[in-house]
Amino acid sequence: MDARVDSAVGSDEFVISREFNASRERVWRAWIEREQLMQWFGPQGYTMQQARLDLHPGGIFHYALRSPDGQPMWGKWTFREIVAPVRLVLVSSFSDAQGGITRHPLSDSWPLETLSTTTFEERNGKTTITVHWVPLYATNRELKTFSEAQDGMREGWGGTFERLAAYLKGELADSADREMVIARVLDAPRELVWEAMTNPQQVVHWWGPFGFTDTLQQMDFRVGGVWTHIMHGPDGTNYPNRSTFTAIVKPERIEYSQGGDGNGDPAAQFDATWIFEALGNQTRVTLRAVFPTAEARDTTVKTHNAIEGGKQTLARLEAYLREMQTRSVKVV
Repeated sequence: MDARVDSAVGSDEFVISREFNASRERVWRAWIEREQLMQWFGPQGYTMQQARLDLHPGGIFHYALRSPDGQPMWGKWTFREIVAPVRLVLVSSFSDAQGGITRHPLSDSWPLETLSTTTFEERNGKTTITVHWVPLYATNRELKTFSEAQDGMREGWGGTFERLAAYLKGELADSADREMVIARVLDAPRELVWEAMTNPQQVVHWWGPFGFTDTLQQMDFRVGGVWTHIMHGPDGTNYPNRSTFTAIVKPERIEYSQGGDGNGDPAAQFDATWIFEALGNQTRVTLRAVFPTAEARDTTVKTHNAIEGGKQTLARLEAYLREMQTRSVKVV
């Protein structure tokens, strides 16, 4: 029998931090006010459809997220400690529409409840959020599942933090239902990641999902410059692409407007932002795409499997960077 334990002592604690360019009071309100939470909270590709918030120890935050394929996913926080604007301690669980505790919809071994401690620290007008997350009353099997899922958890929280950062800058309120966000931490320094993205001789070696190849026609890497290329699918289908660079901040951010595929497909028209965040010798890459309409975004996600395609593209970038670094070590 796999007995439950009172705490996660001995298990791997999940910890993630992010600095935001906003005061602690501003960030705290975004985290604890219902109307603000509904604008940004949730993993990449999700939007909040319903929410009920009762902010006091013993109170709950009961909410429903809409997945990229339109399915509702319910969650619940039960508050244990609220020290404004410093610390928030709560029990998190998946839920149903009535507020009951349920299993993870995709895992029967995910802990029924987890304990989350979120701290808010201000320095020089900026605020660092740190989330500590551990299983609560979990079995050994549930502890193992939680420990093994931390890479995915880091990716999910990374996307959520990107949405919060965009919201705090006033960029998210009118585009939540039109955007797609994908993030990945790459095991390579930012200067190498930037070079792989901006050097036409490198980008052709990794661009596109698994099984795709890319033919570069033009890459004029400057604001106003045009990037044209043809992606070749595994089944032989060609996908022409034409983009115009609209902002370049080396080595932090690239923005471009995707003008379509030449066939009138609205899903091929969007504004993209690539963000490169240095994490020591690693780099968090976040891709944010904003489509003209919610329908165009949904078509891209459902019909073109764009979220998975984006994840595969970042995986190919990471594999390419690993190969380049291995070659460099051998040469030296």
